[in-house]
Amino acid sequence: MPEYICPFGLKSLDLLKREGFSVDDNRLKTHEETDAFKTEHGVKTTPQTFIDGQRIGGYDDLLRHFGKKVRDPKAVTYQPVIAVFAMAALMAVAASWAAFGDVLTVRTAEWFIAISMCILAILKLRDIEGFSNMFLGYDLLAQHWVRYAYLYPFGEALAGILMIAGALLWLAIPAALVIGTIGAVSVFKAVYIDRRELKCACVGGDSNVPLGFISLTENLMMIAMAVWMLVK
Repeated sequence: MPEYICPFGLKSLDLLKREGFSVDDNRLKTHEETDAFKTEHGVKTTPQTFIDGQRIGGYDDLLRHFGKKVRDPKAVTYQPVIAVFAMAALMAVAASWAAFGDVLTVRTAEWFIAISMCILAILKLRDIEGFSNMFLGYDLLAQHWVRYAYLYPFGEALAGILMIAGALLWLAIPAALVIGTIGAVSVFKAVYIDRRELKCACVGGDSNVPLGFISLTENLMMIAMAVWMLVK
């Protein structure tokens, strides 16, 4: 339609062409045409794919028809965390190369942790209400002082930024140490003592990342970074 381009229609066309099909693309250009099509074929959504006159269905049905994986929006996944740490590592390597002409430096490791903290803080801050709702489910301090759930992402971001810059470490070190320690204790209690199955708020309140080792790693990294900076 003039005011709307259907992403699933484009994906269906692309998939069919990649599978070697010649496609007869019948576009529904008005709401009236779309409603009439749905009524005629007894379907609730468009696009609909037909192969040799047999209706296959929508885009997900087409994926299944070709034996391809269909993403379950509720399925547990570590993809967001992998993306965060992979990008943080690459950014740290790039920064080290630009600054020192070498990718394997002490600053590479420091920047990796600090950049990871900043990216994770961004993901929390993009929907701080959603983050706080999930965070309150397991963080011990937040359960006694709700405002901490709103302050946590800012503290993580501040510590990360200061550690990247190597500035005001008298502020960055205790911030990372406090929130990292509280977070590690909270996650350990919820997962390994209480045996609760929860979602991790580490990459935001809408994630399907399970609370566990990854969440504990985030907090342990902050503690390690704070101790390292203190010793250094």
